[in-house]
Amino acid sequence: MNSQKVAQQSLRRLASPSALTSSMAKFASPAAIATGRYMQIRPTSSTTTTNTVDPTKILPQQRLNRPVAPHLSIYRPQITWYASALHRITGSLASGALYVYASAYLIAPVIGWHLESASVAAAFGALPLLAKVLIKFGLAMPVTFHSLNGIRHLTWDFGKQLTNQQVIRTGWTVVGLSTAAALALALL
Repeated sequence: MNSQKVAQQSLRRLASPSALTSSMAKFASPAAIATGRYMQIRPTSSTTTTNTVDPTKILPQQRLNRPVAPHLSIYRPQITWYASALHRITGSLASGALYVYASAYLIAPVIGWHLESASVAAAFGALPLLAKVLIKFGLAMPVTFHSLNGIRHLTWDFGKQLTNQQVIRTGWTVVGLSTAAALALALL
C-alpha cells in the first residue's frame, strides 16, 4: 500500500513539465553517453577564503564545542564505586607484590641476598609484635578483599543479588568480612 503511494507521488512529480526538465537536466541520455557526446560538468569554487585556518587547530576547536558528559563530580559516591576501584587496586597490589617477591627470590642468589624461608622467618620473628600484626594485616587485606569481592562478582554473573539494596548490602558485607578475615589472619 505504501509502495503504491510512493510510486504514484514520484510519477506525479515526473509528469509535471517543470519537474521533468529540472530533474532530467542533471542526467545525460544513454545515447549521449554511448556516443561520447556527453561531457560531465562539475562546478568549481571561485571564491577565495580570506581568513585561512590552520588545519592543525580545527580538531581542537571542534573538541571545545562538544558537549561534556557528566562526570563523578555530580554524582553522590556509592559503595559500588569504592568496591569496584578497590577491587582493581587490591588485585594489582596482590599480584604486584607476588611478582616483585618472586623476581627478588629468583635473583637473590646472584645478588647475594638471603630470601630463603629460614632467613625471612628469622627476620620477621625479630620484629616487634605490632609491626608483625601491621605487616600481616597489610598483606592479608588486599588478598581477602579481592577474593571476597570476586565471589560477589561471580554471584552477579549468575544474575543474583542485582537490586540496588542487595548490591549495597553485599558491598558492605564484603568490606566487613574482608576486614575481619584480614584481622584474623594478622593475629594468627
